[in-house]
Amino acid sequence: MKFLRTVSTRRLLALIVGVVSAVAAGTALAVAAAGSGPAPPPKRLPQAVHDALAAPAPAGITARISFTNHLIQSTDIQGGDPILTGATGRLWLSNDHRLRLELQSNTGQDAQIVVDKNRFWVYDPSAKTAYEGTLPASSEKNKTSREALPSVAELQGDLNRFAQHANLSGAIPGNVAGQPAYTVRVSPKHDGGLLGAGELAWDAIRGVPLRIAVYARNDTTPVLELKATDISYGAVPSSTFAITPPSNAKVVRVDTSGADHMSSRDARSHQHTEITGEAAVAKRLSFKLNAPRQLVGLPRRSVTLLDWGGQRAALITYGQNLGGVAVLEQPASAAGAAKTGGDGRGLTLPTVSINGVKAQELDTALGTIVRFSRGQVSYTVAGSVPAAAADAAARAL
Repeated sequence: MKFLRTVSTRRLLALIVGVVSAVAAGTALAVAAAGSGPAPPPKRLPQAVHDALAAPAPAGITARISFTNHLIQSTDIQGGDPILTGATGRLWLSNDHRLRLELQSNTGQDAQIVVDKNRFWVYDPSAKTAYEGTLPASSEKNKTSREALPSVAELQGDLNRFAQHANLSGAIPGNVAGQPAYTVRVSPKHDGGLLGAGELAWDAIRGVPLRIAVYARNDTTPVLELKATDISYGAVPSSTFAITPPSNAKVVRVDTSGADHMSSRDARSHQHTEITGEAAVAKRLSFKLNAPRQLVGLPRRSVTLLDWGGQRAALITYGQNLGGVAVLEQPASAAGAAKTGGDGRGLTLPTVSINGVKAQELDTALGTIVRFSRGQVSYTVAGSVPAAAADAAARAL
């Protein structure tokens, strides 16, 4: 809940962009005008953002939330969980870094996330598995540092620069979860693929995010939406977070010990050793790189070497912006799931034929992923494009 107060201007703008391209995946609690109740007075967007950043953090948050997911047609997959089918649930957040989130799908499966200071666990009901771990410790410097609050004029300048690349609404007054709120809507100015727009709403008084939504092109209803339907502010009892995963859950320990050990020098060194270019990447692969200069009329933009699950892989991008296509090539042994027709969690994806080879295809409202193996190489083709375009790109490899 301190996020909107302490985030830097550039990170705030990045969040707005992230709403558009989510994934987001991702998450806050959005359309403002859809709620009933008092609305805040009209404000210019930079002033509304400034006031949200300057708002004092509440002692805690208790909310009922709703998650809508129309990204994938239910007939396209077998199996499901709250993330794939949508859900309702509850959220608790304290001011001492504790979080509890419960989501219940219409199939009755409950997913949970609990963060209790430095420990966390996530329960996946479809796999009956709990993932437990310890959060990396933050340095004292990170705990005490705080970026200076940008002025309204500085925010206006940043928003002006951002508006050169995207269409940006003003601060739209409304009401979300019974709270006066402002909503901002962002849409691609150039080729956005299948992405239509994104919206973010926040409490006009406290600066707390209340809704986030993503829209597909030419669609007036969100394909992804996470919003608060009821919210209250005040201290949350510690007992709220003192819960454990279901007793019959399989427990998987998540090792996060190395997440906080890379120094800034190590990070810079890692960036400098990035290997790009067709010839340089091809030399380091255990398979023959397939990177045509054009793919279904899109020019090749980059070839990058990746460490993918401990094995070397190549990422090739074509076209520009979200209308482009990305191709991941890796040893077939590193992508065994592509041969099984499932993801190991009870989900089965539709299959299509790519030049006589059976491929998995995930066709969503925001883009398509096609995955298949040929010889010793596994290919994953992804883009914010219709299924027909992704299939054509896969067949051209």
